[in-house]
Amino acid sequence: MATPGEPPQAVIFDVDGTLISTGGASDRAWKRAFEEIYGVEVNVGDYTGRGVTDPAVGLASFRGALGRDPERDEMARLMALRLRHLPGEVASSTSYRVMPGVEPLLRHLADGGTLLGLITGNVEAAAHIKLARAELNHHFVFGGYGSDAIERVDVARVAIERGERAGGTPLELGRCLAVGDTPRDVDAGHGAGMRVVGVATGEYDLPALSEAGADLALATLEDWPAR
Repeated sequence: MATPGEPPQAVIFDVDGTLISTGGASDRAWKRAFEEIYGVEVNVGDYTGRGVTDPAVGLASFRGALGRDPERDEMARLMALRLRHLPGEVASSTSYRVMPGVEPLLRHLADGGTLLGLITGNVEAAAHIKLARAELNHHFVFGGYGSDAIERVDVARVAIERGERAGGTPLELGRCLAVGDTPRDVDAGHGAGMRVVGVATGEYDLPALSEAGADLALATLEDWPAR
């Protein structure tokens, strides 16, 4: 990945399935929001896949469940109510977990002078709500979020721009890594010019991540190669 003996300049992580799993808390928060506003039971997974940005999740689910496009301000109301419910759902989730190897790796990278950031489809508030339970937020000094762009590759580009501002120096994309658990993460990282580490702690196994084009596929972040 980086030159042997040289740490990566920046490593930018996906959240869900890569760093943590909320055990379905996000889907439950969406479901409660739809029920309270529209009286319909909605499973957002019926309308979207993994790695989709929150605004795209909300819009696809709205169209699928209600059979129409939202009118003015409807998405704002829906997303605000989902965020209102999310902290409680995360806090009460019995299946919440931090993925193997995450905390030691983050400390190791930061101690070696690597800048750490996020590329996530979550809107910014949702990402930090999810990471807060595990006290992981303090590791990340920049990020690109679903509140920045609809397409994940554009989220990755925003993250790179913010990483340059946070680090006070241009990022050499050849020394930057994106880390994620879905083919969408792989495509977005490559589309933004970075190499990508796929980690099979989500719904995709090692062969699927390799087939998607990951430059390195790991079973868990415990397998991160030693420098």
